[in-house]
Amino acid sequence: MICTLCPRRCGALRTAENGNGFCRMPETPVVAQAMLHLWEEPCISGSNGSGAVFFSGCVLGCVFCQNGKISRERFGKPISTGRLREIFQELIAQGAHNINLVSPTPFVPAILEALEPPLPVPVVWNSGGYERIETLRALENRVQIWLPDFKYGDNALAQRWSGAEDYFET
Repeated sequence: MICTLCPRRCGALRTAENGNGFCRMPETPVVAQAMLHLWEEPCISGSNGSGAVFFSGCVLGCVFCQNGKISRERFGKPISTGRLREIFQELIAQGAHNINLVSPTPFVPAILEALEPPLPVPVVWNSGGYERIETLRALENRVQIWLPDFKYGDNALAQRWSGAEDYFET
């Protein structure tokens, strides 16, 4: 695949095993962790936790990232789309109030496949807020809760701290 999923539209050639471009991720989802997350916003976590799936790679490059190993060092395990669906189902079986996709943008095609048929709980899109509208539109009717971290109202700061000179208008 030639990647244009994020606003960088780097045009990277991404295969099942290899990726280059900004996120350096392959097409195959790379998952660093999946767990019941009790420490997200209370309205998302509820009493049982959010079914958080932390994806490796990120479309931003924030120098202050709290998940630097995951976002920049390809920390995680490549998994099939079928295994991704199983992880969703396992988290739901553990009582997850939702499936919380954390930094998922590089893996939109696989996520779309894994979300069919629809899950019995809401899906949360938990991102840095740096997204292409076309990518988000592909997720309509599959994602019920949008949880972007709005980071910058100033493009100079966005460029300095995340390498995203067009963050604000994007």
